[in-house]
Amino acid sequence: MLRQILLITDGCSNVGVQPAVAAAQARDAGIAVNVVGIVDEGTIGEYGAAEITDIARAGGGISRIVNQRQLAQTMQMMTRKTVVQTIHQAVNHELKHILGCEEESIRVEVLPPEQRAEVVRVMDEMGEETPLRVALLIDTSASMKPKLPAVEDAIHDLMLSLQARRGKSELSVFHFPGSHGNEHAVMDMDWAADMNRVRRLFQRLNIRGTTPTGPALLHVVDFYQYDSRARAEDIPYYSSSSNREGTGTDGVWSDYIV
Repeated sequence: MLRQILLITDGCSNVGVQPAVAAAQARDAGIAVNVVGIVDEGTIGEYGAAEITDIARAGGGISRIVNQRQLAQTMQMMTRKTVVQTIHQAVNHELKHILGCEEESIRVEVLPPEQRAEVVRVMDEMGEETPLRVALLIDTSASMKPKLPAVEDAIHDLMLSLQARRGKSELSVFHFPGSHGNEHAVMDMDWAADMNRVRRLFQRLNIRGTTPTGPALLHVVDFYQYDSRARAEDIPYYSSSSNREGTGTDGVWSDYIV
């Protein structure tokens, strides 16, 4: 099973562990972290965009900065692209084992034509048929309030896209922060493919001021790790602690707060 976190935020985290550190922990747990940024203009927007890029890089995923009109299409594209990326990593690992190759990466195009065609066919099938779970993590801090209607429409379109896959696809939804000071994230919907549930959950979202992106990511990682239904059939996502870029701190916000 492929596992992803899709974070929707405008950046500017200001509470708890730094989000890039949390994303790296997700990557080590076999969970890709993708980030869609809906940022504002000016210095705050530039800071938010930089943070979004860092989170995706640390989480082994991809990031995009979009306006509200592009959100739905971007979420679908990113989810599919990361599925393909993960499948390529798994197939590359198997090819190295089969061919006894020590190279870091094997390019499919250098294989003999018959082998290349078979590998491409297998990758295409895996991309469409491998079970997929996407945990959607929505920033509901105060600055995101005017953007939430676009997020709601985007989730609806994303679920339609997931249902079009041949393999089983499930979506869970979280928002952050929670209603209480020590509640960094809240699960709004467990694994499901029921669009009516998605529509209803937006009626009870609370908009708050702080942005605990790092703790919220760790909350979703814990949800994945302790969900017994997600353990047995996972395809290992590539994980490498040595590839992380240092934060220059112990990973917790101190005076670096906006």
